[in-house]
Amino acid sequence: MINDWQQLLDGMLNGSVRNLGRLITKIENRDQGWLDAMKTIHSNGKNALVVGITGAPGAGKSTLTNRITRDLLARGKTVGIVAIDPSSPFSGGALLGDRIRMGEVSNKDSVFVRSMATRGALGGLSVAARDVVKTIDAFGKDIILIETVGVGQDEVDVVKTADIVLVVCVPGMGDGIQAIKAGIMEIADIFVVNKADREDADQVVTDIETMLNMRSHLDPWIIPIFKTTASTGKGVKALVDSLLYNFEPGCKKNKVKENMVKEEIFCLVEKEVARHVRSNWNKNEMFENIVKEVINRQRNPYAVVEDMIKNLFNLGNYQ
Repeated sequence: MINDWQQLLDGMLNGSVRNLGRLITKIENRDQGWLDAMKTIHSNGKNALVVGITGAPGAGKSTLTNRITRDLLARGKTVGIVAIDPSSPFSGGALLGDRIRMGEVSNKDSVFVRSMATRGALGGLSVAARDVVKTIDAFGKDIILIETVGVGQDEVDVVKTADIVLVVCVPGMGDGIQAIKAGIMEIADIFVVNKADREDADQVVTDIETMLNMRSHLDPWIIPIFKTTASTGKGVKALVDSLLYNFEPGCKKNKVKENMVKEEIFCLVEKEVARHVRSNWNKNEMFENIVKEVINRQRNPYAVVEDMIKNLFNLGNYQ
């Protein structure tokens, strides 16, 4: 491993916040040497409890994350926060809205906040988010909170990274039954009805309970529902109690853990193969000729992909 990486890793493992930030940036950018760095980071994991906080935009996820962090700090815990923000259309980076809303805790010594851009990831989590979580874990934080961007029912990638997933719902977001249909609602380990000071909060709780009763025969685990008002902190203590005393790092069922690791490996393979192909494409004029042949219908893209995969893996018969 090149010396710069090693210096950053040594500094990070010895508690340097600056080195942690620089290391994450290089890993996010996939700078040369990032795979070797991640091997070291993985072997130095300290088994932090990873909590995903997801839900529709406007549910108060950032305010709730801020309150949860304050409660954890009061209990002597150290906290890492990965705030997934929308990508800037100009720079491709995070818009940093979450860091602004969590300014109260972001400057505390026991808290490390990292804003990340989705970079077009459909599931609300960029590909590098898992690696960032592992890096903060190796740094030694007790609890890592992942606050997702809030894209609606399709935002389910967080379940592949977190030990616990909080799905945050709020009153007044339209049809209650529509809000708890399949997709994002099926990944919850805990439901949080935030802004519970609104008069229709109890109806949201009832809707969620109805959904859970319909699927209780599929899973004997009773999913708890907490009512919170994050703006005042009401109900947050009971929620944090549940996080700390009812869950533990790696608490997913064995089959779920296996699927999480399998998905992580598949994702890494897909991205690395794509990066390899793109790199070679930019160096080889032959590929430009292939594009012209496809445009002129002399070849089709499906046969091109088949040939590329055969050549890439030396496969005699791709299918």
